[in-house]
Amino acid sequence: MNVILLNSENFINKNAENTYQPQACIYDEKIIHHVISVLGAKAGDELKVGEIGGNLGVATIERIDNKQLILKDIYLDTPPPPKLEMTVVLALPRPKVLRRLMMDMAAIGVRHIVLVNSFRTDKSYWSSPHLARLDEYLIEGLQQGVDTVLPTLTLARRFKPFVEDQLPALIGEGQAVVAHPYAQVGFGQFGSSCVPSVILVGAEGGFIPYEIELLASVGVVAASLGRRILRTEAAVNALLGRFLSAC
Repeated sequence: MNVILLNSENFINKNAENTYQPQACIYDEKIIHHVISVLGAKAGDELKVGEIGGNLGVATIERIDNKQLILKDIYLDTPPPPKLEMTVVLALPRPKVLRRLMMDMAAIGVRHIVLVNSFRTDKSYWSSPHLARLDEYLIEGLQQGVDTVLPTLTLARRFKPFVEDQLPALIGEGQAVVAHPYAQVGFGQFGSSCVPSVILVGAEGGFIPYEIELLASVGVVAASLGRRILRTEAAVNALLGRFLSAC
């Protein structure tokens, strides 16, 4: 947690114009524990803060105990970092992997995340309680990456309608690439400054041939990361890491 993110409910003492006074109250036990036990901060110390959807800045601890954290002198004058102008289409992975991937993609700065069904996606994953906590995982990622702007999140429960009806608009005039271990083309042909508009990654085992063919029909190029077969989270982070310098 490299920044404390505040939402509209944290701010108190709004004035008549409905703008925020420089004071906020936090009851989140995880944040309070981090400030006390990890940062070792106390009243009078300064913390890095940000407003979700707004700017980054600093605030001073007015009071802190195990139940609440009161901040004062909140100055939010630094714009958040630019986003990685990319859509990541991810076949819905196992719930435990999903949490880590959502955090990582938010920390890296992906602008748009699509969770899509695929042949190798276990249908029970769509009933997982983790899906109700996606915003929570994304905020954890923002706190890691020192950002305030949540990625746009789309759930696509049917693969073929998504590919045929929605994916072409996401690609636009850019490039779309699907990670495929048996592709003849390598990701090395895409320089770090040439960011695809869409990257697609399958579940464990990748997309099946029918899905690769359907993607190719709308202009998606299959590319390999090399001879090694990677887990989904390793593949996503390896791919996105190539384009971080383009942010």
